[in-house]
Amino acid sequence: MAKPLVHLAKLNYFARCVAVKKQKAPAPDDVPFEEGLKKLEAIVEEMEGDDMPLENLLKHYEEGVRLAKGCQEKLESAELKIKKLQPNADGEDELVDEDSIEF
Repeated sequence: MAKPLVHLAKLNYFARCVAVKKQKAPAPDDVPFEEGLKKLEAIVEEMEGDDMPLENLLKHYEEGVRLAKGCQEKLESAELKIKKLQPNADGEDELVDEDSIEF
């Protein structure tokens, strides 16, 4: 009967390790754009290889989608900030109202 307890102990240990890893992984919003892009490029390169098991492909795909979404949001935010800065009559940049920005 000791074996089921050993398996249960191992399972609990694994669950705690996974929980700690999930806490340490930064959200895509917390990752700087350049770092997110580098990670995304590395994921794509790894996935293009022929020797990755399906489970790892799925994990990499999910992480890549999160990173791509985070990078896209950062780009859109930067684009909006740039569009908000419009030169005034004196040629100086000034913030304009969002409603007056044409896309």
